[in-house]
Amino acid sequence: MELLEKDRIAGGGVMAQIDLPREVYTDSTAFIRTVRQGLPGSVLKQAIDALSADRDLFVRLLETDSGNLHRFYKRKALGRAQSEEVLDTLKLFVEVGEVFADEAIGHQWLHAEVPALAGSRPIELLDTFAGRELVRQVLRKISYGDFS
Repeated sequence: MELLEKDRIAGGGVMAQIDLPREVYTDSTAFIRTVRQGLPGSVLKQAIDALSADRDLFVRLLETDSGNLHRFYKRKALGRAQSEEVLDTLKLFVEVGEVFADEAIGHQWLHAEVPALAGSRPIELLDTFAGRELVRQVLRKISYGDFS
């Protein structure tokens, strides 16, 4: 799977621990290609290890329980729907890091009650497409300095 072997995110940080090229997060064509190929279970494991504090999010994304999560790690490739859910969520983590320019601050924000989300914690909304879009809307407002 040559796409997953090149141009990983440069520098340190949590997302650099996941063996995905930066273009998956920034280029729609690369994102779609990766979804179609299926996300390898080994990359899912890397993501869960890197974001271990948010392990429950992956349990909800994959509609499994904590005890069966390890079964996904051995898969050659997740299905399209699961790959898209996981990749879109990882992409959102990258976006949070970019908006806040600091991984720790971004992580704190994800776990804080956000008035623009009716007091919900963004991390609680990431297991659905609509929830991720709501979080993205708030991130866009933050990035443009719109705090209404």
